[in-house]
Amino acid sequence: MVQADISQLSAECNTWREQLRHYREEFHHDENKLRKVTWHSLSKDQLKDVEHFHNQFHIQLINIHDLKHAIRTHDLKLVHEKHDNVASASEEATTRHGELQEQFQTLEKTLLELRNEFSDFMNQAS
Repeated sequence: MVQADISQLSAECNTWREQLRHYREEFHHDENKLRKVTWHSLSKDQLKDVEHFHNQFHIQLINIHDLKHAIRTHDLKLVHEKHDNVASASEEATTRHGELQEQFQTLEKTLLELRNEFSDFMNQAS
């Protein structure tokens, strides 16, 4: 079995958290753009879309927060392993890292789809 370097895993955690921060900022910005759209006269379908995006931004911001917290907790465990002078991550930590990587990739796919869907809506609403 290949042992994973703790420093490498920790660096990946930091990269994921930074990307999640970027998505959080982007969706907060998109929420503001969505509010501005509501100042205009909208059709029933457009109002449904506004509600859909409002709900999705709320849900995805919670998902971002929860995953960031899980990654941070995992990273802290890695740091503790490193402070115990262990060069390679434990099997448990490596397994958890893989699970978090999968969760990150799944969430990122969802966020990118929402980004594209919102972009299309904004282009039509303009």
